[in-house]
Amino acid sequence: MNSKTSKFQTLLSVLFLMPLFAFSCIAGLGCAGGGGEAESEGSPAEERRFLSLGTAPAGGAFFVVGGALAEVLDQDGPESWQVTAEATQGSQENIRRLVAGQLDLALSNAAITYHAVRGEGSFDQAYDVRAVMTLAPNVALFVTRADSGVESISDLAGKRIVVGPAGAGFEMFVGKLVEAHGVTYEDFTPLNDTQSGAVDQLADGSAAAAFLGGAVPTASITQASTSMDVRFVPFDPEIKQSLIETYPFFHPATIPSGTYRNQDQSFEGMNVGSMHLITSASVDDDVIYQVTKTLYEQRAAVVERHPAGKAIQPGNVVRDTGTPFHPGAERFYREIGIWPEAAADMPAEAADSAENSDG
Repeated sequence: MNSKTSKFQTLLSVLFLMPLFAFSCIAGLGCAGGGGEAESEGSPAEERRFLSLGTAPAGGAFFVVGGALAEVLDQDGPESWQVTAEATQGSQENIRRLVAGQLDLALSNAAITYHAVRGEGSFDQAYDVRAVMTLAPNVALFVTRADSGVESISDLAGKRIVVGPAGAGFEMFVGKLVEAHGVTYEDFTPLNDTQSGAVDQLADGSAAAAFLGGAVPTASITQASTSMDVRFVPFDPEIKQSLIETYPFFHPATIPSGTYRNQDQSFEGMNVGSMHLITSASVDDDVIYQVTKTLYEQRAAVVERHPAGKAIQPGNVVRDTGTPFHPGAERFYREIGIWPEAAADMPAEAADSAENSDG
């Protein structure tokens, strides 16, 4: 066979195979040139999105609740999401890292966030963060040994008082509580310690009183009441009401009688700043809408992981604590009719259904 014949046969082979090749491309059977556009059209929906949720140091409620929220978002959110919880130093660090773009979501004490968005307290600027949902209350109070002689908040003057962990920002609400009762931080010796450490200081007499609290029952108060005879230092009723009217993060809270050992009467306390889920104002509305929708609709799954999930209920998640809500969260709450402005327009039967829903 000469070279011309060989070239002719090769040309015939190419001409014969071209229609088959074209058909394969059309049918999507492996044409490299045409697949790029199909991949690019489908890639946004399949692209992995990594979300980080800031909590607090291990050992506290934020750490375990944040882990529960992240796990539910990861498992029950969009398939393209990967959500992880990250241990941090707590509210103040979380707020700063949200604005710096180092976190997508975070837990915070509502009283601390209140000051952050206004650039008050230990915050040197206004931080542009937004609320996603209000969670469990932080019912806190001064606890003292029954034989300490401390019977009112004014009696704290001149004594050593545990006011919370160093750097936690508790002074932003503890300071307001004591000042309203006529006492300042300069009037006593403030001590920094964890809640369990504070109980130890009460037990050995290193501190005359300690500011303890969280969800009821609070482990540290249970520990204190079972290991020694304690007294709950009362709030002045008129001063407490004035604080509630002045600051949106303060709310009345009753500790039922019998909650702690030897507690024969209910204690009229205060929620000094609910735990809440927050984000940066710059996070995409659709992302926060989906975060809110997932946690609200899957709140039973949160409860399975931590009892604090019980706070994800219609009357609580939209509670105003002084931090503006993110538009994405507000959109979801309006859609289901629990946003405060929209709730008034709901038919009575719809409102009852939403309030009694257990998700």
